[in-house]
Amino acid sequence: MKVHTTNYPNTFIQIAEDCPAARGEIPPVKGDTKTVANIQFELVRKNPYKFTSDEVLFRVFAERKELTEAELEQARAQFFSKGQPCFRASPLPKRYGWGVHSDKDGKIALVACDTPEYAKLSSDKNLKIFNAMRSSK
Repeated sequence: MKVHTTNYPNTFIQIAEDCPAARGEIPPVKGDTKTVANIQFELVRKNPYKFTSDEVLFRVFAERKELTEAELEQARAQFFSKGQPCFRASPLPKRYGWGVHSDKDGKIALVACDTPEYAKLSSDKNLKIFNAMRSSK
């Protein structure tokens, strides 16, 4: 079975051209349920350069589906058997003003768009630079 990945080593994903945030914003919680943005934000913000994009996206999927430990291995194989949207489609760089830096090992960290670090990464010639996907056409 083919295994797809969302990992981008040595990459910086800038905020979307139509991102309404002027700085990195903490995604609001809606009701009792955490949103995809909440889960991604908490996981990556508290653990910079600890997880790859694949690991974060699968953890979000597993948490939202309330998978048990016994179900994880099979669910992971199924999840990556087809292509998944990468962090370019995440609400963090699309809506909330967070750039996503991926190191040489594909481990990711969030960088607020209003920081000197964001400006430095945006012009780093050693990184592949992508914009997050636009929300509107």
